[in-house]
Amino acid sequence: MSDPRPRLRGRLIALGVTLAVLIPLGYLWATSLVPNDYSAAEMGFADYGGGPVSAGHEHHHGGMSVADLTGPKTGTPDVDVTLTARKSKYQLASGETVDGYALNGTSPGPLIRAKLGDLVQVTLVNDNVPDGATLHWHGIDVPNAEDGVAGVTQDAVPIGGKHVYRFKADQAGTYWYHSHQVSSEEVRGGLFGTIVIAPEQPGEVIAAIHTYDGKRTINGRTGTQQVGMAAGTTARVRVINTDNAILRVGLIGTPYKVVAVDGRDVHAPTPVTAAFPLAAGARVDLEAVVPANGMRLVAGASTVSLGIGANPPTGELPGETVDLLSYGTPTALSFDPAKADRNFEYRIGRRPGFLDGMPGLWWTINGHKFPDVPMYMVAEGDVVLMTISNTSGQAHPMHLHGHHAVVLSRNGVAATGSPWWVDTLEVGNDETYEIAFLADNPGLWMDHCHNLPHASEGLMTHLMYEGVSTPYRIGGPSNNEPE
Repeated sequence: MSDPRPRLRGRLIALGVTLAVLIPLGYLWATSLVPNDYSAAEMGFADYGGGPVSAGHEHHHGGMSVADLTGPKTGTPDVDVTLTARKSKYQLASGETVDGYALNGTSPGPLIRAKLGDLVQVTLVNDNVPDGATLHWHGIDVPNAEDGVAGVTQDAVPIGGKHVYRFKADQAGTYWYHSHQVSSEEVRGGLFGTIVIAPEQPGEVIAAIHTYDGKRTINGRTGTQQVGMAAGTTARVRVINTDNAILRVGLIGTPYKVVAVDGRDVHAPTPVTAAFPLAAGARVDLEAVVPANGMRLVAGASTVSLGIGANPPTGELPGETVDLLSYGTPTALSFDPAKADRNFEYRIGRRPGFLDGMPGLWWTINGHKFPDVPMYMVAEGDVVLMTISNTSGQAHPMHLHGHHAVVLSRNGVAATGSPWWVDTLEVGNDETYEIAFLADNPGLWMDHCHNLPHASEGLMTHLMYEGVSTPYRIGGPSNNEPE
């Protein structure tokens, strides 16, 4: 009769190995679960960037509510717009049918035009968008309650509901608005539009670039299109990238100047013929005098372009690109980055694991997966340095709400051109940027990748001012889902 002990020992070893694998996996799975109802102010862990910590302060408590950080509550608006969001099939300006989202029946939604100093009031009405909707004013540093982020600065507007946004137009430039509720779906499906803070001028061209169901468009039109403009006119072409990836844009047929980036003027721009690398969510203003034979804006490829003037040329963009690290000439800043009060790191990586119970290869911030990510804590008036590095294998257009930052260096090379102000910065794989900004807009602000599917996969965190709290919750009865 054979001895059963070796077989039993083998089974016990196999069981032990199985448990040694399954128990850690079960722990990782369980700890990855995101609550169905939670406050963005309670996520992750507080990072003070080497700055002071208030005595007895817990980063998820505070005495100033986001809901109180509003724009002007009184006064007759100079610009008063109502936008009705609807999920439906609609026709693009070029005739193709899209099954997506529209504002007042169109996508892009209506252009909102304001002058410096205007009081802007926009009422969002949700006709039938099932997940709810909001409006975020991308690049406009509005008061926090007007920022339009579901679960952070407001509840998503349900079907039949409405929400009123009010803010002063005190930053001239080219901007856009879009939903920040289930944004990876609703923006892709067309729930966005353009806002320009500047008087309308002869020679102005607005070009919002968006891809619908694989069809790249300019202002909702596929293919090539034409804008009449007399030779000798100084044209200002406002280009907005509403897609999820960087896009090479530029004018062919004449040199042009890059006169503004993300709504901020470039100091002493010079003529170029190179293409401009426009990050997802970013904007650029191009200026040129229309030549006798016209010129053409090219959005990535010549098959998607906008001719300006008579007989505009055809062709592709050159291989060279404008480098804003050295473009233009320096000028003084309003604060001194060398006297920083906080110094943060934002290290973007990727590793296998679970996110909300799903196995996969997930983005990390400083080695942590969402929601266990840093909460960057500041106090009003702080000068803030942030080093953003990326070893994730993919590029990321990083967007900080409520603030503009100036680029100090890239991969250790100091900026030597015009102050390069951004609200959306393309950080390529194996790139490192140093940026600085002034903490002058109290609130709880999202800081995330504007390749919106990446944000929905965990590449997002927040900048939080000490003493600020939010009454809004992600998930919960309002089904707030900002990404």
